[in-house]
Amino acid sequence: MTTNTTLSIRRFDASDTDAVIALWQAVFPEYHDVTRPQRNPRLSIANKLATQPELFFLALLDGRIVGTVMGGYDGHRGWLYSLAVDASLRRHGIGTRLVAHVESELTRRGCPKLNLQVLSSATPEVRAFYDALGYRADAVISLGKRLGEYADAAPAG
Repeated sequence: MTTNTTLSIRRFDASDTDAVIALWQAVFPEYHDVTRPQRNPRLSIANKLATQPELFFLALLDGRIVGTVMGGYDGHRGWLYSLAVDASLRRHGIGTRLVAHVESELTRRGCPKLNLQVLSSATPEVRAFYDALGYRADAVISLGKRLGEYADAAPAG
């Protein structure tokens, strides 16, 4: 990023769908894994638009979508999902700003704790990023169960 560029954060709009999917497919290799049908970016977007769409944010650099993040809050704790930053623009504070934006929005809603999950295959850089932002491993085990048409999907991620 140069000093002449302008980064802004705004809510997702349905017209952003194709650009967001392109970013996610570049950032998240699991979106190409046919053994994970639950990793369908169109379904993820549709589900988010049906549940707290006001917590789906985009980072734009001079009008181009370069990052995404989703938040959620169930009244007990918040969740951070789908943090993605264009690989060519990492280490410029975009991810940090997106996380801070979700933290601020959830704090305004009275959320006392924010959780996130990273795949066990995540790179050390991903863990280091979250560590630098103050996120620590909780003394819990994450359990999951696939439901409906996804019940027979591979158990990973």
